[in-house]
Amino acid sequence: MHILSDANGLPLAVGVSAANVHGSEGLKPMVAGHQTKHDPFRGQYFKPQRLHADKAYGIPHLRKWLWGKCIGVRIARKGIESSERLGCRRWAIARTMSWLSGYRRLGPRYERNPRNYLAFLGLAAALCCYKRFVRITT
Repeated sequence: MHILSDANGLPLAVGVSAANVHGSEGLKPMVAGHQTKHDPFRGQYFKPQRLHADKAYGIPHLRKWLWGKCIGVRIARKGIESSERLGCRRWAIARTMSWLSGYRRLGPRYERNPRNYLAFLGLAAALCCYKRFVRITT
């Protein structure tokens, strides 16, 4: 399960990959598939400014790819930086994972077909966003 969330922990994009695939391989499709906001009056697209991730995503070719997309990277480098200092920003994705794993069909993987699992994952992400929206507006 791959999740791209904003700073508040709202899921922006979700994805599914096989269990034998490294987590960093899901980063490119998640960032490329994320639809940015569009300002129709000025013709501008708003891209994510910064990406916070754990050390598994600190592969040099991913850093270069994100730099080419003009996205700042805050990933602890292996053997150089401690991930404890950067962990203060990653709580949002941990909270998002706990929100999504709270749904019954997503905890243990009941669905064998990945399309069905991805559909339930997208539905759970939409419900999380809806619950957050209702809480803010009321």
